[in-house]
Amino acid sequence: MDNTFPYVSTLHTLGAVIWVGGMVFAWGFLRPALGFLNPPERLGVWRAVFPKFFMWVWISVIVMPVTGYVMVFYDLGGFAAAGYHVHAMHLVGWAMIVLFLFVFFIPYKKYKVAVENQIWPEAAKHLATIRRAVATNMVLGLVNVVIGVSGRFWG
Repeated sequence: MDNTFPYVSTLHTLGAVIWVGGMVFAWGFLRPALGFLNPPERLGVWRAVFPKFFMWVWISVIVMPVTGYVMVFYDLGGFAAAGYHVHAMHLVGWAMIVLFLFVFFIPYKKYKVAVENQIWPEAAKHLATIRRAVATNMVLGLVNVVIGVSGRFWG
């Protein structure tokens, strides 16, 4: 047996854990914990958090498709031989990537400018857009985790 698959699978799983786990933490724990801060402080905390988190998401966005395709074509012999769960993960994964790209290049870019210029209502508006997109991506990510863990048992 080739020793490549365990490494590729591990990298793929770590990418998912980092990205989805980061969204669960940010949306489910950090966001509510910051509720007591006034808007400039709260928006400033997010301004400090996002670059670090997005750096790891970018790594995941690169690593996961590469490792996913290696597993599909190297281990499974291509999409024709892959189960429905692999196709579902592929579709959901690309939807997540597209949503992340939207967040990063549109509302996050505007959010940074608004915070740097201390236009707090504008920053809050863009943060709300980011929050909704992250909630959607978090649900998609959790669905993908369920598919990844249980899909091979679907029959």
